Amino acid sequence: MKPFIDGTEFGSITISGDLYENDIMIRLSGEVIKRKKKLSKAKYGTSHKISLDEAEHIFEKGAEKLIIGTGQYNQVNMSKKADEYFREKKCEVQLLPTPKAAKAWNEAKGAVIAMFHVTC
Repeated sequence: MKPFIDGTEFGSITISGDLYENDIMIRLSGEVIKRKKKLSKAKYGTSHKISLDEAEHIFEKGAEKLIIGTGQYNQVNMSKKADEYFREKKCEVQLLPTPKAAKAWNEAKGAVIAMFHVTC
C-alpha cells in the first residue's frame, strides 16, 4: 500500500504518521527506507548531486516514475550519468522542491518510487 505523506518541513518528513529526520526513499512496496546518500557523497563530496551509483540504488525494477524531493530550497540535482541511467530504464524522473514533491507523490498513480531530501 502506498504511504501518504502528511507533511514536510526543514529537517523532517512525516509519512503515515511517522516522523523521519533523515533523507528517505519510498519503494514500490510502500516501504520507507533511509537514503544511502554516501553513494553520492563519495563521488561529489555532497548529497546534493545524485551519482550514477546512487541512481542504481534508487531504481527498482518495474518503476515507471521516480519523484525526487530536491530539498526545501531545491538544492538537489542529478548528474548527467544518473539522468541517462533513468532514461535507459524508461523511468520518468520528476525533480521538485520537497514540499511540492510530497504533493506530487500523494497524487501519483501507478508504479512510482521516490527519494526525498529533507534539508536544504
